[in-house]
Amino acid sequence: MARWDPGTEGRLVQAALELFTECGYDDVTVTHIAERAGITRRSYFRYFPDKREVLFAGSDKLPPALAEAVLAADESAAPLPAVLDAFAQVGSRLVDIIDHATERRAVIDASLELQERERTKLAALADAARKALRKRGVHDDHAKLVAQIATIAFQNAFERWLDAHGERDFASCLQTITDSLRSALPT
Repeated sequence: MARWDPGTEGRLVQAALELFTECGYDDVTVTHIAERAGITRRSYFRYFPDKREVLFAGSDKLPPALAEAVLAADESAAPLPAVLDAFAQVGSRLVDIIDHATERRAVIDASLELQERERTKLAALADAARKALRKRGVHDDHAKLVAQIATIAFQNAFERWLDAHGERDFASCLQTITDSLRSALPT
């Protein structure tokens, strides 16, 4: 096998998901994942720093993409709609590239360590949205609140999308959550 086989990262993700599902996250080691994927343990670390990150591959690209989308929003857009629109754009791209999302969620739901990692990734999204709103001139307290609300909406929309098993697109799931949010707030 080639030293830098372009399919290796995908094989590692697949191997990890299979092993985590079969054995449980805590009982799987990096060595198990590497062997299942047909590489050495040492080679594993060329792709991921630890066994957790195999489930979060590429998630580091989401905060900058979100910030860019918030900054590109119509200047006249209010903060919450600007961030929700940005989440709709980024979320739609995310669900198009994420593989094995249902299996991934089951593994994360079964591990407190992975749930904490997921919360850390969501906090990074909220922080990226807050910083982008600040660059748009929104006061920090308001930017923080809007970013947190939009991130919760994103998280709920993503769960709704997973539960729909491909029968609904992400944008419609986010719209449903946004409508629910609007109805919960007095006008």
